[in-house]
Amino acid sequence: MNMNNFGFVFKQAQKLQDDIAKAQSELAEMKVTGSAGGGMVEVIANCRQQILSIKIEPAIKESGDLEMLEDLVLAATNQALQLAQQQASEHMSKLGGGLLSMLPDGIKIPGINS
Repeated sequence: MNMNNFGFVFKQAQKLQDDIAKAQSELAEMKVTGSAGGGMVEVIANCRQQILSIKIEPAIKESGDLEMLEDLVLAATNQALQLAQQQASEHMSKLGGGLLSMLPDGIKIPGINS
């Protein structure tokens, strides 16, 4: 490989690394909501798979049905995390003009597909 090609590849790799860092920061700001029980339980997560808040309608707390409450929190949390993962995947796939999708199977980039 001649030095001109190596320099170009290095610049492209550096740009991709910068784009990844920017995208990861953006993912922390992107929020999704999972809900269960007709909205009686809501879980808000960011697209870095972090739970930000959980809201529970007072009526559920007052019912005293702890098992139902646990099931609703679990369902809303799983939904929020699934939505966050889906949205993050879509956001990250735009990096490098689709360059990430061309990486061979098994190549892991920390914070993206690890």
